[in-house]
Parts: sequence; C-alpha cells; structure tokens
Amino acid sequence: MGREGRRSPPSSRFLAKTQFAYCAFFLMITCCRATPVQERKVYIAYMGNRPNSQASLPALHFGLLHRIIGSAKVASDSLIYSYHRTFNGFAARLTEAEHQKLSAYEGVVSVFPNKIAKLHTTRSWDFIRYPKNASKSTRRQQSNLIIGVLDTGIWPESPSFDDSGYGPPPKKWKGSCQSSSNFTCNNKIIGARYYNIPSPRDSEGHGSHTASTAAGNFVTPANLYGIANGTARGGVPAARIAVYKICWAYGCSYVDIMKAFDDACSDGIDMVSLSVGGSPLEYFRDPIAIGAFHCMKKGILTSNSAGNSGPFPGSVSNNSPWSLTVAANTIDRKLTTNVMLGNGEIYNGSSLNTFVPNKPMYPLIYGDNAILALSLQKHCRYCYSGSLDRNLVQGKIVLCAKGDREAPLQAGAVGSVMPGFQDVAGLFPIPASQLPVQDIGQVLTYINRNSYPTAVISKTSEYVDSSSSPHVVFFSSRGPNPITSDILKPDLTAPGLNILAAWSEGTTLSGQTGDKRIVPYNIISGTSMSCPHVSGAAAYVKSFHPTWSPAAIKSALMTTGTSRSLSVKDNADAEFAYGSGQIDPARAADPGLVYDARESDYVKLLCGQGYTTKQLRLVTGDQIACSTKTNGTVWDLNYPSFALSSSTSGNSVTQVFHRTVTNVGKPVCSYRATVNAPSGLKVQVVPDALNFKSVGEKQEFVVTVTAALGNSTISGSLTWSTSDGGHMVRSPIVAFVRD
Repeated sequence: MGREGRRSPPSSRFLAKTQFAYCAFFLMITCCRATPVQERKVYIAYMGNRPNSQASLPALHFGLLHRIIGSAKVASDSLIYSYHRTFNGFAARLTEAEHQKLSAYEGVVSVFPNKIAKLHTTRSWDFIRYPKNASKSTRRQQSNLIIGVLDTGIWPESPSFDDSGYGPPPKKWKGSCQSSSNFTCNNKIIGARYYNIPSPRDSEGHGSHTASTAAGNFVTPANLYGIANGTARGGVPAARIAVYKICWAYGCSYVDIMKAFDDACSDGIDMVSLSVGGSPLEYFRDPIAIGAFHCMKKGILTSNSAGNSGPFPGSVSNNSPWSLTVAANTIDRKLTTNVMLGNGEIYNGSSLNTFVPNKPMYPLIYGDNAILALSLQKHCRYCYSGSLDRNLVQGKIVLCAKGDREAPLQAGAVGSVMPGFQDVAGLFPIPASQLPVQDIGQVLTYINRNSYPTAVISKTSEYVDSSSSPHVVFFSSRGPNPITSDILKPDLTAPGLNILAAWSEGTTLSGQTGDKRIVPYNIISGTSMSCPHVSGAAAYVKSFHPTWSPAAIKSALMTTGTSRSLSVKDNADAEFAYGSGQIDPARAADPGLVYDARESDYVKLLCGQGYTTKQLRLVTGDQIACSTKTNGTVWDLNYPSFALSSSTSGNSVTQVFHRTVTNVGKPVCSYRATVNAPSGLKVQVVPDALNFKSVGEKQEFVVTVTAALGNSTISGSLTWSTSDGGHMVRSPIVAFVRD
C-alpha cells in the first residue's frame, strides 16, 4: 500500500548461519537416532545444594557419569554442562537404562528430561503511577543494582543501553562478558553470557525488549514509526544489566536455563528477570523453580512471567512460592487500525500497521474467490499458504476467515483483513487489520453485493481510554496453582499489552518472511512484557532496602498493589487472573509491614508437601529433618495472600492461617485489621490490632476463614491500616473448589 523509511535488513548470510546453528543444536538435543549413541536423550541430574567441600564438582560429575555409562570417552562426549557455581548437578546425554540407573543413585534429588520452554514502554510506567522523577530520585543506589536478564540476548547499540555517565561496574560484580567479534559489553551492560551459540547478541528482539523494560535508560523520543511516541524507560533506568542468552526462535532449553541460573546467581546480580516458562512441573523437576530456589538462598528474587495460555483455568506456570509470578494487564493506551470500504463504511480493527496507504482505495477480494486449485478450495477462505491464486490476489486486499500472517504477502496481496481479538495489536508484514467477527460478516456482505469492491487500511492510530483499564488480557495464564493449589498464583499483575521497548536490529519488525522493516523500538504483548515491569519495580524497592529478603520485597509489591479491577472482563476469574492486583512501585517502597519468609520457612512447607528428609538435606545442604513437629502446612507459610480450597462443592470449609508481619514503617505505630468479606465468606482475625514499638519488630496473628463453597470462587481481603491512612497492607483471600 505504501513505503516507509527502512534500514538495510541483516544479511541473508548472517541469518542463514544463525538459523542453521540453532536448528542444528535443537535437533541435536531433542532427536533420537538409530545407533546406540544416537539413542541418547538429554537429561538433567539435579543433586541439590552446592557442597562446601573443596572437591571439584565438574570432576565429580564426570566421575559419576563415567561409573553410570562405563566408558570415559562416552561419558566425556555425553556431558553437556556441569552445574557447580550456585547449585549441584549436570546435564548429559543418557540412554533410558542409564537414566534409570542415575535416578536411583545416592545423592541425586531428581533426573528429568530436557525440554524446550517458551518465551512467555513509553506509557506503561506512567499508567501505574510511577513517575519519571521517582526513577531519578535514587540514581546512586540504582547504579549499584544488577538485574540478570535470562532471555534471547541483547542489542548493545540501542540507546536504552548506552553507558554515558556510568561509572565502572559495582565491586560486587563477579561475572564476565563473553564478547565475540560482533559484541562487547559496557558500563551499562556489564556482563553477557551465551549458551550454545557464540554470541550474546540478540537476533530475536525479545531479550532487548525485556531488558530495556526492566532497566533501560531514558530515551526520548521513542516510538514505532510515530506510534506510541514518548519517553521509553525502565523501572530502574540507572541499574546495570547482566545478560544470559538462553533462548532462540525455537525456545529455551532446560539445560541452558539451569546453567544460566547457576552462573547468574554466583555473578553478583541482585534480581533475576525471566520471561520464560513451560508446563507446570513438580518443584525439583522444574529448572526454573530449582534455579529460583538457590538464588533465593543467596538473597536474589526471581521475577517470572505467568504464561500466555489463558484464559484457561490452571494454566499458570512458574508456581514456586519463592518466586514472583506476574500476569499481564492492559494500560489506557489503545491502538486501532481502521478499514474503510468503498461505500464509506469504516470498521475499527486491531493491529500494528505502520504502512501509510499511497492510494485512496485498493481492490478487495475474499479468499474464497481466489482459488488456486479446486483441491485447495476449503483452504482459500482461511488464506492458508499456497492456496491463493496470485493472478487473482496480486495488488489487492484479501479478506481471510482466519489470520494467516504471511500467506497473503506470498500471494502478492497488498493488505489483509481477518477476524481477531481486539485487545492485542498483532504485527504483520503487510498492511492488515483484525476485525470483530460481526464486522467480518459485514465486509463479506459488501464484497458479495458489489461487482468491484474496494477498501483501504489506515495506519494504526492511538487514543487514551481509561474506562476499561486495567484488566487482565485474555491470553494471560490463570490460576488456580496447579502444583500447590492453596498458594495463590499469579501473585500480581503488570502492564503486558502493546508495550513499546527496545528491539534488535538483527531481525525485522515482525520477524516474518518478506518483512524488511528494521526498527530500534517495537511494540509487542505478553506476560513476557509484564514480568520485567515487576523486575524493575522489585529492583526499585531493593534500591531503598538493600538488605531486604526476596520474600520481603515480594510482600511489599503484593500488599501495595491496586485492588481488584471492577472491569467485567476480570470478574469471572478474579484473583486467579490478577493475584493481589496491579503493581504500584512508588507505594511498594514504603509498605509499612511485610510478610517475610526465609529458606527454613519454605523447607517446612516442602516437608509438609511430602518431600523427604533425604531429598531436602540434598537440596539445602543442611541437616534438616522432616517430622510431625517441623512439617509445615501450606496455610502456615508466611505468604502475603490467603487461599483455601475444597475438592467438593456445596459444603463449608474452614481453614486456619498463621501469619507474622514485620514493621518496616515508623518505629511506633498501630495497625487495625479491616476485613472485606462477601456473603458466604466469614473471616476472623485474632488479634485485630497490632501495636509496634520499633522498626524490625514482628507481630503474629491468626486468620480463620470459613467459606460456604458453591460452584464459584469467593474472594475477599484483609487489610492492615494505620489510623492516619499512611499505610494500607492488603492481602486477598480466596476460597474455591479445585478440580
């Protein structure tokens, strides 16, 4: 439809070499082959805490593998990684028999197969009431913070990562920069490691986007071809970034995730930001939960994305109680791409269309009327690849019954119109707009009634609409927690829809075939985008309170989040969509009270969840013992939210929760409990008033919840408030029937 200013795309040779390299690795670690060596599959052997002995763990891992396999050469060829800096374990290629033998070996917590996990702005920080001057107020403290971003790498030339005005890295930094012929670090990007392919450079865009959202510099102006223009910034713009490249287009290998955690949490970072996840797994067969546990032991919080498998219940991933799980919500910036028909009718659609039309109208055709061959007739209306007749489609806008993003371009179309969700603005290699289903019907009627139908697709425009925001986006994964049902997940929510942030110039705008647009900033959506918002917010809190534990920082963010949205789009899923609410970083820096927890608290929970003394001694490296006296219940973990469930509906369930709060506000202060409980929910708090005489003082209380459960979730809240309203510490209470 029109031309835009564009830069030269990455060379085909570079992209081809990159594509070949990561595809070759993917095939190597996932495929089974005919010969004995080729029958080996990749497994991770997790052996718990890093021992205090001076023995070389890599040598011990090789020795164990040698004993299991029986051949030094095969053991050497089979060993992929030795995990020895933060925790103990290794990754290796094993036969099924060797896998079984290793699983039974003394000192091994678990052995599980390698899998591939998935990769789960200018206005978003303003929307959550986190002004620019708040970010600037602690530059000195922020510059001592290091956020470890585990993702697709980084594009170091982006203005978001310029190191002008930065001093040398903090003295605590122990990491390294694995520079290559096309990559060097600076005083903003102080560390970079890669796994598989020898460069931390981002060729996908995702890693640059998440890193700049968490800790990117102030950049003005930043926009996508004029769309979403403003100042791009991270949550802690002065913080340093350490990059761990674990992902490529195909996804993120478990063995690489484990190795990145092993490195990152020994390098001196303060925070892990990981916008990646897979299927929910038992905690010590989940590489992310394992890595986050050992980082927590070192005082490092892991911020995780909840996943993009919503709105289905129980779809939330990254459910460990020691990490922070983030859902995605909207902001008040709306994007619209209008479609005008030849009869003057205008339909408002969604997409990110950067193209400006250079004609007033273009011919319009329905995919069903562009049949390439009778055998493909059923595919044409969906615009499937190879089904459209180029002679009939070329130079026209094609109406599709489904959203194939590349096929219309391949057939020579100059635009496409298709049905689609109105929340998410998708990227296409040609002008495109996604319309509501009813509008698609109107467009089809127009085509059928006119001998020469025409249309034009406008460039995307934006407007502000605060009437329905924030609400949780449909794709954001929902609870209940599929691993431990009575720990509420997700924990909270943050902006994750149509977020502008830095992008890699080693790929194109959409990454799709035929797209030649190279951009420094891009707009994308997902819980991958909400996660680094919380990573930045958590680092902001830590800049004020460097000695706080991961649990205390997590509590501060959860108990100061904005309460439940009134949007009808959220009501059906309630706290299973948004947890404790949307983050409010400015308030979280001064939460008043925190629900703190340490390793010992999580170990008590794990004892109560059925983990054995033997397993947990390996995991912790301590001589702990699970017993009826030490086993903790899920309801007694000092968590900032309350959840109880029943396996059957139509009955009443009662649960008692023991909690402890620590005063981090004024030395002398009093709090009173306020309960919000709808019909069917009874909540008793004893005592209902807490009086503190010093900072750091702890007070215990007991909450008894009785719920008359039908078929729906019942939710309320407990808020501890000071009389002057200076502090309000809110926790959701959720009762539900589990499947």
